[in-house]
Amino acid sequence: MSDATKLAAAAGSPDPGTGLRAVLALRRLLETLEILQVGNARRQGWSWQDIADALEVSRQAVHKKHAGRWPDTDRQDT
Repeated sequence: MSDATKLAAAAGSPDPGTGLRAVLALRRLLETLEILQVGNARRQGWSWQDIADALEVSRQAVHKKHAGRWPDTDRQDT
């Protein structure tokens, strides 16, 4: 069983301490993965709108959250 699978199972624990710790760990993992994949997308030429569509958020939201992480790939796109 992978660590992510264990965390997902722990998030459903009837013990709130266990469940909430697992939720926090999953949230941190998710943020790390999002940063990684947005970076991959930007390096491959995806626009902020392409990324926003994939994440089902607004272009403004994804740009505000991630712009500036990769100054060499930030373009003036919409």
